[in-house]
Amino acid sequence: MKVFHLPLQCAAIIFDLDSTLYTHEEYARSQIDLPVEKLAGLRGKTFEEMSEEITQYRNNWAAEHGGQSISLANVLASFGISINESARWREELYHPEQYLSEDRRLRSALEQLASRFALLVVTNNSVSIAARTLYALGVEDLFRGKNVRIIGLDTCGVSKPHREPFLRAANICKAAPESCVSVGDRYDIDIALPLELGMGGILVDGVADVYNLPTLFSA
Repeated sequence: MKVFHLPLQCAAIIFDLDSTLYTHEEYARSQIDLPVEKLAGLRGKTFEEMSEEITQYRNNWAAEHGGQSISLANVLASFGISINESARWREELYHPEQYLSEDRRLRSALEQLASRFALLVVTNNSVSIAARTLYALGVEDLFRGKNVRIIGLDTCGVSKPHREPFLRAANICKAAPESCVSVGDRYDIDIALPLELGMGGILVDGVADVYNLPTLFSA
């Protein structure tokens, strides 16, 4: 875990979902491979050919942007698959229930945080897949309130990193960006932009770090 900034008065914690609120390498890999496989079929290419083309695109993009990472949704958009279509693909291809199960340690940590802060999810997955993921983990109810507290690809029609999902999250809980903290596993996607918006930022290596957040916020 690496803490980049914590506000003096925190009102809301904005979580990334995949590889943040759970750690499952096989499922994480499938979320990359399955859309690439579908794109390969549409382009009349093998999975290996499409993977190589996308890897080369990512490498070129990183070289042109100071080594930064680009999200899969934005990669697919560059290959002609809109953000909304990408969200629909995820709803079709992903099955979190096949990989994930109730995580009591995660629930305990989030319950402690929910007693003090608004909790939200901002994800590059679709809202429905995010809700199913949270349900499989046994924590979906902790992300309910007067407003739905899951913001996905199909909420704003953009992929992280982008201002709109993070500002939408702050607006939902009626908090200033400066009183929000973004928690995620990828600096370029989950942390860098929130820091620019004045938010706090915590980079985690997976759910094991999330278990320890109540201690961090009580320090």
